[in-house]
Amino acid sequence: MSRTEPAGTPLGDAFHVFDTTLRDGAQREGISYSVADKLAVARHLDALGVGFIEGGWPGAMPKDTEFFARAAAGELELRHAVLVAFGSTRRAGASAAADPQVRALLDSEAPVVTLVAKSDRRHIERALRTDAAENCAMVADTVSFLRGEGRRVFLDAEHFFDGYSYDADTALRVLDAAMTAGADVAVLCDTNGGMLPLGIAEVVTEVAARTGFRLGIHCQETRAPRWPTRSPRYRRVQRTCSAPPTATASGPATPTCSPSSGTW
Repeated sequence: MSRTEPAGTPLGDAFHVFDTTLRDGAQREGISYSVADKLAVARHLDALGVGFIEGGWPGAMPKDTEFFARAAAGELELRHAVLVAFGSTRRAGASAAADPQVRALLDSEAPVVTLVAKSDRRHIERALRTDAAENCAMVADTVSFLRGEGRRVFLDAEHFFDGYSYDADTALRVLDAAMTAGADVAVLCDTNGGMLPLGIAEVVTEVAARTGFRLGIHCQETRAPRWPTRSPRYRRVQRTCSAPPTATASGPATPTCSPSSGTW
């Protein structure tokens, strides 16, 4: 199994950049990476010293499945970074071990997995068509299974800030389910890109005080660009912070935190 922590970071595991160019960046209009492109970009990101490189969603996207297979076969040698596979929790009413999407995450041979999970009760009930208890079971079962297989797991709590505003208890239950099962970081996702930096700082500080978890933030812009000067190669960067943060995000592309708090 490959290492699960980046090499060559001065602050060890306290400070990292988690880059999503190969997944989120590939969703932008006018961009379509080939597998060769993805391998080349990953090498450049590694050379820049990025800590974690999210390579895509194996099992859901054939191109991403091929990317991980070729990386595992030796076409991608990383000196600094760790390769991350992105995917979802198991389906409702099933088991993680039997879920083909979860098995695909293992088959990717990525040492780190980022799991996306619903944290807004409205999405749990309307999109997943289940309840909060089953959603938490889906999170816990998937995290526990992957941890048992030797993977390091990050939880991406989708629509967290909206969900926390609507029903804080449900949003926190999702985080608790993941962290209790062995997740390393609970990432609070501003999926709609509608939070201002001070609002993010307030929620992160409050959640950290209530939970004591190692937290991260994932700030993104999901709507059409509002600034005509924005580059078409705009790249999102995700980072996490141990609480409480002493600085806030300066913009959707480069959220920052105090180095003493830590980022990934």
